[in-house]
Amino acid sequence: MTKVFGSQSAVDGLDMRVPTGSVYGFLGPNGSGKTTTIRMLLGLVTPTAGDHDVLGHHMPDGLTTALHRVGSLIEGPAFHAHLSGLANLRRLDAADARSDAATSEQRIDSALDRVGLKPAANKRFRAYSLGMKQRLAIAAALLAPRDLLVLDEPTNGLDPQGTREVRHLVGSLAADGITVLISSHLLAEIQQICSHIGVMRAGRLVAQGSIEELRSTQTAQLTVHTPDPGPAADVLTRHGLDQVRVDGEIVTAAPGDVLPEDISAALARAGVRLRRFAIDRPSLEDLYVSLTGEGFEVRG
Repeated sequence: MTKVFGSQSAVDGLDMRVPTGSVYGFLGPNGSGKTTTIRMLLGLVTPTAGDHDVLGHHMPDGLTTALHRVGSLIEGPAFHAHLSGLANLRRLDAADARSDAATSEQRIDSALDRVGLKPAANKRFRAYSLGMKQRLAIAAALLAPRDLLVLDEPTNGLDPQGTREVRHLVGSLAADGITVLISSHLLAEIQQICSHIGVMRAGRLVAQGSIEELRSTQTAQLTVHTPDPGPAADVLTRHGLDQVRVDGEIVTAAPGDVLPEDISAALARAGVRLRRFAIDRPSLEDLYVSLTGEGFEVRG
């Protein structure tokens, strides 16, 4: 898909694939095209070029059928501040032409229970914490059965407690088989909850796949701290490790396919004394920076 606003290309030739049953983290710097992409997926914005399917339905022809199985939270929750959480959900459910009035109270009660808001159901929305507001928005998205949940920055502005609340909720939804597409800037959230990621940069999807698959494309580094750096470097070179470097008492190398246990055994046989032996795999942040050239906000 491509979306152009005036002379600016917001999304350029995007080919996005979200596996069924996955939690897909949609990453990228501000202005990289994430929200525009989500809006196109949900039929809120018309692509300038290209097409797409949602839940097997070609868009925009299948818009009505597909979106009935999609729940979403885009750019923060919007409810009537003077109404309770329960009253807000009743209004939303009544506005859905496909909802069954006979089961409305049961479904609303189930949605509130799912997000842990039953005790606060009669509390006015304006008195909710940010985390409660986000959870109410997710409850609204779950009033009907969903196969896909799309969350745009669901932890934006939340304190650590609110962030944990939303994280646990998303995890429970994924465990029940709902596919979740979640846009976030928070590394801790993506690492803890997502199985797959897609990375945007300047309107282009520069990488996508499972987190482990993408991390495996980055070169690992072996680090040896030893008072015997010369012999250690000789051992690593003899065993076919690349990029062997010595810096004082620290020896580094790229282990390649050589097993860590074989390397440590060879060092021991050579009498090399070890203070530290580690193979460091590139983190998700390392991957993100290598793809976008920008840092990643990290928050616990």
